Amino acid sequence: MELIMQPWPWYVAGPLIALIMFLLLFQGRQFGMSSNLRTICTMCGADSKASFFDFNWRAQRWNLIVILGAAIGGFIAMNFLTADPAVQINPDTVENLKELGFQSTGEAYLPDELYSLEALTNWKSLAILIIGGFMIGFGARWAGGCTSGHAISGLSNLQLPSLIAVVGFFIGGLVMIHLLFPIIF
Repeated sequence: MELIMQPWPWYVAGPLIALIMFLLLFQGRQFGMSSNLRTICTMCGADSKASFFDFNWRAQRWNLIVILGAAIGGFIAMNFLTADPAVQINPDTVENLKELGFQSTGEAYLPDELYSLEALTNWKSLAILIIGGFMIGFGARWAGGCTSGHAISGLSNLQLPSLIAVVGFFIGGLVMIHLLFPIIF
């Protein structure tokens, strides 16, 4: 149990991810989490409303199992395989976030100031979650996939659009953290 309760080093996790990607490529499949939303919308009849959803969703059923497995695996890992739910963060980062008002930093996986039930009554927290969620969803579709799809799947396929998207994700993250985050909080 001790082996699976600790974070795995990069030299173990990295090759395992590469092996999964090789197996998917060998079978002619591509990994991506955000494409599941398109599949679910098509299953629910969105193909009759917009041509974007007009595709053979049955060919993507295997990917729905991936998202189900990620949800179940995340639940099991968090509730049964995590001795301490606190995230190990650099002490300087913890101090900076506490100065911005995130007192739960370093103690909880997600900051209570944004993700607790009480935060849903705060207009600022609610606006951040709604606007941020819309921007992430729109950005993932506009970029043709989410960060995991481009960074893991697209780069392993040596796709130039994925490299451009990943560079854009990093630039956007740096702008958010260094310029916008201090203004918002």
